[in-house]
Amino acid sequence: MDNNSKKSAELISIGTELLLGNILNTNAKYISEKLSQMGIDVYYQTVVGDNPDRLERALELAKTRADIIITTGGLGPTYDDLTKETIARDFGKKLVMHEPTKEFIEAFFKKVKREMTPNNLKQAMMPENSVIFPNKVGMAPGCAVEDDFGKIAIMLPGPPREMTAMFEDSVMDYLAQFCDSIIASKTIYTAGIGESTLEDTLYDMMTTSTNPTIAPYAKEGECILRVTAKCKTKEEAERLIDEAIEKVKARVGEYIYGIDVGTIENAIVTLLKEKGLKAAFAESCTGGLISKRITDIPGASDVFDMGLVAYSNDVKIKVLGVDEAIIREHGAVSEECAVAMAKGIYKLSGADFGIGVTGVAGPGQSEEKPAGLVYIALWDGKEVKTRRMNVSRTTRGMVRLFAANYALDMLRRAAQAR
Repeated sequence: MDNNSKKSAELISIGTELLLGNILNTNAKYISEKLSQMGIDVYYQTVVGDNPDRLERALELAKTRADIIITTGGLGPTYDDLTKETIARDFGKKLVMHEPTKEFIEAFFKKVKREMTPNNLKQAMMPENSVIFPNKVGMAPGCAVEDDFGKIAIMLPGPPREMTAMFEDSVMDYLAQFCDSIIASKTIYTAGIGESTLEDTLYDMMTTSTNPTIAPYAKEGECILRVTAKCKTKEEAERLIDEAIEKVKARVGEYIYGIDVGTIENAIVTLLKEKGLKAAFAESCTGGLISKRITDIPGASDVFDMGLVAYSNDVKIKVLGVDEAIIREHGAVSEECAVAMAKGIYKLSGADFGIGVTGVAGPGQSEEKPAGLVYIALWDGKEVKTRRMNVSRTTRGMVRLFAANYALDMLRRAAQAR
């Protein structure tokens, strides 16, 4: 194969369970994103069941329209795992025993003190003259094989955990020989700024920047920017991206909670850990969503000791110590009640920050307190900060999501100020 011309790839996902809809094809999404970053175009994706005839037909078609064919699935020990056999036959290659893999499989069964059935060695049979990709988190290795016409087939395991590890550890290095440029990107995560405001503030940068490009994309409840550059080297691309990010920070830096952090809760757990701080939440309309999102993050126990869902007025009064007069005079959905909840959870938990959230998730509402009305308060023992929200998308789920996002953003800002 001519390594200097631009290459295209086709993905073939193998497994009847994919066709039946029993599992989601996350492998195709992952590989397509990685190939795009490397500058390798993907024009077609195919899904076939565990059937060698249909796989062979899919291979023949793929070879007419792609240089590199990447398959996932069908590398296991069972009778219906026929990917290697089919591709080897189609590419005119014999299957031969790969001794290092054979030794690895035998050592594994000896270590776990289980009898190895003969079919397990099927996983060590590889097409002759193939490049082997070790499997560091599973049993079946992957491989790459080239036919006499320069077409390449890359065979990867189906379990996503095994496939992603193999792709990052071995396959990307193998594919680098076919890339004359790389595409790199970083994602800027923001909170507390609307999509239209963000776009208006950065409009000139978004419309005039070509390398890198700056593009917004949607994620429920927040605004995200992706900065992408295409260069000869990863280092050059990252330099251009970092320069663009600094320009974005100069305009909207107060709203940025992280670069490539994934979620605001992930950023907050990291921030609180770095500063040795803890937070506690008293939640009403969010029903424990904020506490749940924090405890989804590994290491949350270092920054979070307790959260309380105070849904009823009795719990607000008896557990959090909210004065009955506050609820009688202002209502449970009020700034005064949110402040009292924040102070109550602060006192109960001994945390550095107490956050109280109360609101109307809907659909029930009143003229004075419509669905989507939310009050958030944060108390740090000295100063209280509050926010009043009116969420226009008044499904219960969206009210809870936006309320949780804004509460977490208030916590982020308070922690950064310490």
